[in-house]
Amino acid sequence: MPSRADARLLLATRSPDKAREIRDILAPLTRASIVTLDDVGIAPADAEDDIEVYDTFLANAHAKAEYFLKQSNLPTLADDSGINVDALGGRPGVRSRRFADAAELRGTALDHANNERLLRELHDTPREQRTAHYTCAAVLHTPDGHRFAAVGTCSGFILSEPRGHHGFGYDPLFLDPASGRSFGELEPSEKQRKSHRARAFRALASCL
Repeated sequence: MPSRADARLLLATRSPDKAREIRDILAPLTRASIVTLDDVGIAPADAEDDIEVYDTFLANAHAKAEYFLKQSNLPTLADDSGINVDALGGRPGVRSRRFADAAELRGTALDHANNERLLRELHDTPREQRTAHYTCAAVLHTPDGHRFAAVGTCSGFILSEPRGHHGFGYDPLFLDPASGRSFGELEPSEKQRKSHRARAFRALASCL
């Protein structure tokens, strides 16, 4: 496995927020250099829109890692993650990033649109019925054919309005019961001790 100090691991994401978070999680756990798609010159392509078409986080993560491994021939890390809301029958789930059906939006604007839709769909739902959990499936694919995977989850509640300015995605709406704060209110170092993504990538780190 890529444990040498000069080894490179490709992180298969176009999200700078996610890349920063995963790098921070893995920094104390591996000597390998974690590089992004931009770092290795892999330009965005229309074909990327057709990668995450599966019904599970794990299948989407494997598909993403396999696609970018073929583009780079580097050991490739990928994840798929999202939020499952019990009152919505588990939605948005694997459609978390595309929940607002706003293909023209990116970054913060897309996060706001997704959060607004979630609040609209839950507007009459009592607090005790707003239970939810985050899931992250993290995988590593290597050029010699090895495949590793880990899944992390964390449970909480959906707030009635956003709180905090940290994190990204649904973090301002996701209440962590243990601290009484949203993931958007937690400092990054606090979030990394308990988040779904941190749990998945820490479990995967033994393979790095």
